[in-house]
Amino acid sequence: METGLDRIDFEILAALQQEARLSNKELAARVDLAQSSCLERVRRLRRDGVLRGSHADVDPVALGIGLQAMIAVRLRQHSRDLVDAFREHALTLDEVISVYHVAGEDDFLVHVAVRDSAHLRDLAMDAFTTRPEVARILTSLIYATARRRPLPAYAARGGRR
Repeated sequence: METGLDRIDFEILAALQQEARLSNKELAARVDLAQSSCLERVRRLRRDGVLRGSHADVDPVALGIGLQAMIAVRLRQHSRDLVDAFREHALTLDEVISVYHVAGEDDFLVHVAVRDSAHLRDLAMDAFTTRPEVARILTSLIYATARRRPLPAYAARGGRR
């Protein structure tokens, strides 16, 4: 799949995935590019939707989040209208971190963050099982998370490792 990105674009993206707060001067030095050229590339990557933003990694406990879970959702019927309706509903919920429309036995995996088990129970009962398009849910608690932040570098080489 052709991305239209070159080696320097991938180096910029890798550096920003490691540290989104790099100054343009620091970024240009890391990728061995003039500052003006680096700035223009970053602007293009943002304009083209390749760079979709940056974020702060916040400790969930500091926000009163004591429990995270994945809720597998199976719809009664798999139609575009029902899929879209459920996705839009899930995205309105404050507790929802991510919504994944998936293939397989279930239609969605919904990552949620809640205060405690009572909050999780209430969320599941009030926000998921009451939906007419939902046939069943299965909740799995998340004990720990480990994330590989940068997208795989092999993409820059056009294939697998």
